[in-house]
Amino acid sequence: MADKRIPLVTNEFYHVFNRGAARQPIFLSPSDYRQAKLTIDYYRFAHPPIRLGRLKELSIQQRNDILLQLHKEHDVQVDIISFVLMPNHFHFLLRQIKEKGISTFISKFTNSYTRFLNTKHDSVGPIVQGIFKSVHIETDEQLLHVSRYIHLNPLIGHVVTGKDFLLYSQSSLPDFLQGNSNMVTLEPVLNQFKSPQAYKAFILDQVDYAKELHDIKHLMLEE
Repeated sequence: MADKRIPLVTNEFYHVFNRGAARQPIFLSPSDYRQAKLTIDYYRFAHPPIRLGRLKELSIQQRNDILLQLHKEHDVQVDIISFVLMPNHFHFLLRQIKEKGISTFISKFTNSYTRFLNTKHDSVGPIVQGIFKSVHIETDEQLLHVSRYIHLNPLIGHVVTGKDFLLYSQSSLPDFLQGNSNMVTLEPVLNQFKSPQAYKAFILDQVDYAKELHDIKHLMLEE
């Protein structure tokens, strides 16, 4: 479900956040993260032909054919600008491409991943808080700072230490540093820098970052 206080407008950018129910972990193993990223990639498309669970039952060739066709057509309901998966929560920076695209994407992602996790652990019930939070990104400056905040989250949240967050594979930051991605739309952020290395320098620049974080805390959605 979407945060009803925030209208989600097509072609606009939003920071979207949700956490585990009762703040419990929702990503418990490397296979959980792999499943989550597969789910994100699959359900960003507007018209996946079958449920992800059914897709995984097909032969490797059939599965690859479907995925290749989806990527070729590129009929998406959201552009994923950046993301991070943390042990008990996730952040997305999204651009809505189709009407209700963000709500549909988040619903399909969380419902599919919930089925996966409940089946894996022989459990029932929701694994995330019911209503995701979202906030409208109004300027290029906000877009850049929210992307940095998302990519710094593993460091801020003490999941990794030092510069290890640059290699954190459960976020889009490695894609940004490589300058290419099959899933993430890098251009809205990277086009504002001379190179991926310039974006890296922006990420690593901690001068006045605490002040900047305070100035945009209404975009962070942590509470």
